[in-house]
Amino acid sequence: MALNPSAAIPISLLLLLILLQSSLATSFPLTVTDDAPSAYEVLQGYNFPAGILPKGVVKYDLDESTGRFHAYLNGTCSFSLEGSYQLKYKSTISGIISNKKLKDLSGISVKVFFLWLNIVEVTRDDDELGFSVGIASASFPIDNFYECPQCGCGLDCVNGEVSKLRVKSSFASI
Repeated sequence: MALNPSAAIPISLLLLLILLQSSLATSFPLTVTDDAPSAYEVLQGYNFPAGILPKGVVKYDLDESTGRFHAYLNGTCSFSLEGSYQLKYKSTISGIISNKKLKDLSGISVKVFFLWLNIVEVTRDDDELGFSVGIASASFPIDNFYECPQCGCGLDCVNGEVSKLRVKSSFASI
């Protein structure tokens, strides 16, 4: 039985589409792989501890040529550290990252006395992290930041208590 020439065109188009689709699927997979490092791993690659970000970063983007980044949380996040500070993170945190330096930060603020001040820069100097609010800065031992705080309860969520942050020098001079 001979194939009708007018029927052969749709069949050949269908075969071409199937071939093209399978070729594109292997060249450009549509699923996102888990091979990309997490935001916390990226921080560590720039010599920062993961704990300067709270748990719950759902995604991030980073322009490696400029260091410009955005980290995204499910929503705003706040917590207190006993005897120290209250911190607030907006749902989007942005800035420029380089080795041992975060600058032009937006989306993170700290309560000093009765004022909420934006943290604009974080630097690492050996085993200390310096946080700047523009007009003042404070230094903390880096081991305070090995664990990521959790929104609502900070570093000790199991017992419902907040952890005390060891301070090298504080914002108290403001």
